[in-house]
Amino acid sequence: MMTEVKPEAVFLSGVKTMTDREFDLFSNMIYSVTGIKMPPVKKLMLTSRLSKRMKALEIKSYSAYYEYICSPEGRSAEYHRMIDVVTTNKTDFFRESDHFSILADRVIPELTARAKFMQGNPINIWSAGCSTGEEPYTIGMVASDYFVGNRSSVSILATDISTRVLETAVNGVYTENAIKPIPLPLRKKYILRGKGDKEGLFRISPDIRKMITFRKLNLMDKRLIPGAEMDIVFCRNVIIYFDRPTQAELFDKFYEIMAPGGYLFIGSSETLHGISDRFIPAGPTVYRKK
Repeated sequence: MMTEVKPEAVFLSGVKTMTDREFDLFSNMIYSVTGIKMPPVKKLMLTSRLSKRMKALEIKSYSAYYEYICSPEGRSAEYHRMIDVVTTNKTDFFRESDHFSILADRVIPELTARAKFMQGNPINIWSAGCSTGEEPYTIGMVASDYFVGNRSSVSILATDISTRVLETAVNGVYTENAIKPIPLPLRKKYILRGKGDKEGLFRISPDIRKMITFRKLNLMDKRLIPGAEMDIVFCRNVIIYFDRPTQAELFDKFYEIMAPGGYLFIGSSETLHGISDRFIPAGPTVYRKK
């Protein structure tokens, strides 16, 4: 008779599972800092991800790892690494491509007709939760193509809570498989092919990289963006990890830092319905500040 092996048993082979109490400690910490809600079904995932850091540090128990993170030394040396491994960073160039058609065909033309732009001010765009950079670079290519090289017409801010993904984003280097969603005409204009020991790698052109300022930022910070009002905010496939009170709080923050009539893009599986009535629908998962 064969014994059925549960998938989670294989998944946890050689990895000590954290106790319910330890899971509560970490999930409460992660929620209080990042706003990311971790229900009990995420326990196996959290166990696996944190165990990698524990092995690297030769820490034997999750309780000891938690105590280390709470210590002054751990806060300085390990805290950001813990955040890096528990956050999800899935993205692609031209992901949810309809949004970029709306951006080029409707939103940018409308914004450029406003007095603010005609007085010499750039269109301010924020990619919130930019991950490894595919989204802001896509925005940069679309905007550069629209303004035919006049890149000073657009200012793009890209932020994420993860130090690790921001390093990739700043470098702007991707594999051949990663750049496949970029339309061929844009690839020819804005993608550089690696040579020699960089064969098989591709880099975003300097002109596009110069359009974007990358910055580490936690969306749970009380003050999000100092400085200019945002005309466009992309925050896609981010709020799915938050509970409703956190979502409502975040959209209130977006509202406050956006210019009147500014546009908000969220993920195709997300909605503002029942969460915020301060924006009006302007397209599929596209909203506009009243």
